[in-house]
Amino acid sequence: MEPETTQKVVESTPAESTPAELPVESVPEVAAEINQRKDTPTELPTELPAEPTPVVAAETEQSKTAETSPEAVVDKNQPETPLSKLFGELPKIIVDAEHGEMWGVKLEDATNVPTTIILQKFLRANNDDVAKAKAQLLEALQWRKKVDPLKLLTEVEHNKEKFGNLGYVTVYNATGTQKEIITWNIYGAVKDIKGTFDNVEEFIKWRTALMELSIKELDLASATEKIPDGGPDPYRMIQVHDYLNVSFLRMDPSVRAASKAAIQTFAMAYPELVKEKFFVNVPLAMGWVFAALKLFLSAETIKKFHPLSYGGSLAGEIPECGIQLPEVYGGKGVPLTEGGLVVKYGNAEEPEPESK
Repeated sequence: MEPETTQKVVESTPAESTPAELPVESVPEVAAEINQRKDTPTELPTELPAEPTPVVAAETEQSKTAETSPEAVVDKNQPETPLSKLFGELPKIIVDAEHGEMWGVKLEDATNVPTTIILQKFLRANNDDVAKAKAQLLEALQWRKKVDPLKLLTEVEHNKEKFGNLGYVTVYNATGTQKEIITWNIYGAVKDIKGTFDNVEEFIKWRTALMELSIKELDLASATEKIPDGGPDPYRMIQVHDYLNVSFLRMDPSVRAASKAAIQTFAMAYPELVKEKFFVNVPLAMGWVFAALKLFLSAETIKKFHPLSYGGSLAGEIPECGIQLPEVYGGKGVPLTEGGLVVKYGNAEEPEPESK
């Protein structure tokens, strides 16, 4: 049977269904993001690595070639930047992590644009602090080696009964030459809170696959232009969290645990990939939650958060492609169940019958 469509989830509530009970803080990712800021260690290494000892040109023929190459001449004549310093650390980072792939890109030298973009993102996430960017990049690479996110996207079949209606990725033609990529999290489609969120590891694997699907559409491996210094980053996506029919009255521990784990993991492994987050169909009474965020989050982060009490107003918030959004979000496009990309799904395994 095909999964219940997003259209149906938005337009009607089954008579006997119980609204999903998600926590106030979630606006679930909100509380976890606050907790992430509280839990993030402040005593990270601040000293930059020692300047490398210049190679004596007379030592070997290889060193002579290196010093006379165009890249070497440029590096010697230009002042060091956070980016050049991080590139200098990259070979050791890859060796220490025993992994050299990030978001589908094989990490190479400073002449490689996709690699440059990735390092720029890690630096931006750490305010150009090279030591912190280095530490985060190493941790992210180690995590990718352990989890294998690309396999979660291309090979693993996720539980359709639990997650089949919860996540979509859409790609729209935006004003100008850029395309707009939107990741949709339909929390109102959750039918069984404990069944969906109790197994945190399983939930994180599914959310990771959905994130990798979004990144695949960004196609960083084919990028030919770096992020402009001090300019806007064109290699980012939009996230939409839909809370239609979600109850904010009680906090379920399983949701709290899953939300916290997702935020902590994604903040570490996917920096600077989301440009805006829209929280739609949030009750007006919950407006105070977002007002309170200003006390905990940076102004730059707050700019990315947009609570909307009515889902139909979303199209007006994204004028570059709003008309292409599904009708329930104010556009004239097809429902997510028809136009959205999804991860691989398989049927849940049936328990073996007990022998008599």
